[in-house]
Amino acid sequence: MPHGSEPRTETAAQTGTEAISKELTIPKLFLQRCREYGKNKVAMREKEFGIWRPFTWEDYYENVKQICLGLVRMGLQREDRVALMGANRPEGLWAEIGSMCAGGVCAWLFQESLHDEVQYIVDHSDAKFFFAETQEEVDKALEIKDGCPKLEMIFWDDPKGMRDYTREDLMSIRRLQELGRELDNEDPDRFERLINQGHGDHVCLQFYTSGTTGRPKGVLLSHWNMLTMGRNLMAVDPCYETDDFVSYLPFAWIGEQMMSISCGLQVGYAINFPEEQDTVMENIREIGPHVMFAPPRLYEGMTRRVQVKYMDAPWIKRKFYEFGTSIGYRMAEHKFQKTTPPWYLKLINGLAYITLQKKLKDHLGMSRLRRCYTGGAALGPDHFRFFHALGVNLKQIFGQTEIAGISIVHRDGDIKFDTVGKPIPETEVDIAEDGEILNRSPSVFLGYYKNEEETEKTKKDGWLYTGDRGFIDEDGHLVVFDRSKDVITLSDGRPFAPQYLETRLKFSPFIQDAWVIGDQRDYLAAVICIDYSVTGKWADEKKINYTSYRELSQKTQVYDLIQKQVERVNKDLPEPARIRKFANLFKVFDADDEELTRTNKLKRPVVAKRYKDLVDAIYSDTDTAHLDLTIAYEDGREQHIKTDLLIRSTEA
Repeated sequence: MPHGSEPRTETAAQTGTEAISKELTIPKLFLQRCREYGKNKVAMREKEFGIWRPFTWEDYYENVKQICLGLVRMGLQREDRVALMGANRPEGLWAEIGSMCAGGVCAWLFQESLHDEVQYIVDHSDAKFFFAETQEEVDKALEIKDGCPKLEMIFWDDPKGMRDYTREDLMSIRRLQELGRELDNEDPDRFERLINQGHGDHVCLQFYTSGTTGRPKGVLLSHWNMLTMGRNLMAVDPCYETDDFVSYLPFAWIGEQMMSISCGLQVGYAINFPEEQDTVMENIREIGPHVMFAPPRLYEGMTRRVQVKYMDAPWIKRKFYEFGTSIGYRMAEHKFQKTTPPWYLKLINGLAYITLQKKLKDHLGMSRLRRCYTGGAALGPDHFRFFHALGVNLKQIFGQTEIAGISIVHRDGDIKFDTVGKPIPETEVDIAEDGEILNRSPSVFLGYYKNEEETEKTKKDGWLYTGDRGFIDEDGHLVVFDRSKDVITLSDGRPFAPQYLETRLKFSPFIQDAWVIGDQRDYLAAVICIDYSVTGKWADEKKINYTSYRELSQKTQVYDLIQKQVERVNKDLPEPARIRKFANLFKVFDADDEELTRTNKLKRPVVAKRYKDLVDAIYSDTDTAHLDLTIAYEDGREQHIKTDLLIRSTEA
């Protein structure tokens, strides 16, 4: 047992949920659902050419069976690796489940991954087959194929641009399915025999970590890991077969697999795929999902949209907004404090709901939401208050890929925005002597692929060493301080989590991203990435001329604007935790520049190295920093940048 407080745990028996048999696998569960619903229920929908196209569970079954048997015909053996890359589409899930049915192990890649990232994951995972959606993904696969000796075949989905691709190691998914149908005709029972050979302890997914500190690690998750996590989450927050879920986050992120696969197959709700990435918010509004899971970036973006509409609205609408949100905030505070609001406040809130909250929730696609989750990074308290003021049941979760997505979640009626909630059933939480958060549950991963050393460091005696620091408060809630490696020391010697300030800053509609620095320095400082569209619109209204992000970010009036946002955050903070200087960066942080992970988490060691000259200038007497660096684009091009950035001090 690790040292620390008594571990907090909840058992499945306490919630009345059934234990999952070790014999159960994702393909076996898939088969059960297909037999149960057949052609009588929609399994998924995809919007194409403006029309929502439904697929029944019978359609789901046939497509998965054909891909599975096609892969077997092509030589897929049990435990062979299959890499997948593309947008959220039915074909992606068909290929994933089909590979699992044949005993394969799936490794998803982010669609925006660059050449080096693709080659590393495909080679490291020992992928035998590669599923690509479009010509772009096919080109990436062909570019890296010579460096991946175990990669034999590339399957593509979208025929656009593929007419002249005649290589023998390329095949369309349609042709693969034809091979599957041929094998099915020869051996009609083969598909279900393959499914029945699986066991819950077998590896089903190989996820790659975000790589904030080095090369991504391959996390091995079993069917048992995935299914127990989904069952235990739904013991806290039940989902139903009549629910709708919108799948738009990358399949390479554990959070999407958690909802689409782990929970989706267990209850059989409908999964909806947007038409394009640019139409996600519009498609979410059309569907009106019952449950939603997203990283903080999505909720920050929603908040920014509402704030911008408020700034653009006529006077009377702004007053209605101010009235409705002020009442909502008061009601939310009663909920957080677990106190009963007075009758007159309930009455006024009913009026605010009719005039504002209902319309705003519908505009955001949240009109039918029972609950929504955020995880993967911290969401600021201002954003939490904002959504609860609208009556949205937003909850924080805590988890990571190594525990199949989630171990802690807020309960209905017991939400504290400065915590991440309590353990889900069958999960134990402990705090080590150095403050590191430890988890133990049936969902803890099997280990890292081809990395025994890191496995032994991360998983000890069944406990997952998360790398995060925190504590358990008096109500049994887990408070996450920050990643251990990211905690800084203030000028008075106290530890401090910079992400707290960063999330507070990002509540401003004018700030897209922020990086707080100052470990063991005399004061804290911030590097700000302005939101180009919002700040640009503000500049247009002020008749401020600019031609680019770089020029706009360095305008004196923009610095004045950002200084007000920084000083607003400073007001509630003790002296050592206040931001004393800031600089507006000439661009946004970008995953293609390796400044962010593909899940949009800041790579602090990378940005600290890249912007060392800026940091040095901030902690000197100068008011200007000269930068000389190279930035990369998604298509592989590079550009050399030389620029000067202003440094501004805030008011004491």
